[in-house]
Amino acid sequence: MAKILLLYAHPGQRFSLANQAMMAQARTIENITIVDLYAEYPRHKIDVEKEQARLIEHDVIVFQFPVYWYSTPSLLKEWQDLVLQHGFAFGEHGNALKGKTLMLAVTAGGPEDAYSQEGYQHHPLRSFLLPLEQTAALCKMRFATPYALYGALAGDQPEEIAAHAQGYKELLSLIRDDAYDFDAAETQDVIMSATLPLPAKG
Repeated sequence: MAKILLLYAHPGQRFSLANQAMMAQARTIENITIVDLYAEYPRHKIDVEKEQARLIEHDVIVFQFPVYWYSTPSLLKEWQDLVLQHGFAFGEHGNALKGKTLMLAVTAGGPEDAYSQEGYQHHPLRSFLLPLEQTAALCKMRFATPYALYGALAGDQPEEIAAHAQGYKELLSLIRDDAYDFDAAETQDVIMSATLPLPAKG
């Protein structure tokens, strides 16, 4: 069974129906560690040793966050700056995360067609996540295909949000049970609830 550490970073989570639904489903899963970074560090005073110990103890690290101005919320960026130290996560003797997996669970405010060359964002969503993909590479981690929800700001899609949250639960459960096909997921830029690579039913 894989040990999952879910780091949740959303400074305005009470306004996010999508992230609330995702977290509600994630909290029903047994044997995963969930850390709400904004609840744990309201003044941004990150306990680096505690966070590094958490990383060492887990196999799969999941960052759940809304895409803010093409990046992560500030606390998650500060967490990376402080916790992923030279000599720990990268550089000479920095092998603490080698062989682990980093996965992103992101929500984007714009619709899917906005994230294309023709759309108003001019690039696919995955392009804006490249700094995190390279972070994983530098830390000798596997970067898993991100789990994404488009149009997260729309208030008229309760069924889509519910399906996405349920898919998140299924995704995390499969990862925990070593039943998730990471290789199959790599054929997609991002995965969504309708495109989860599910194990064949025998």
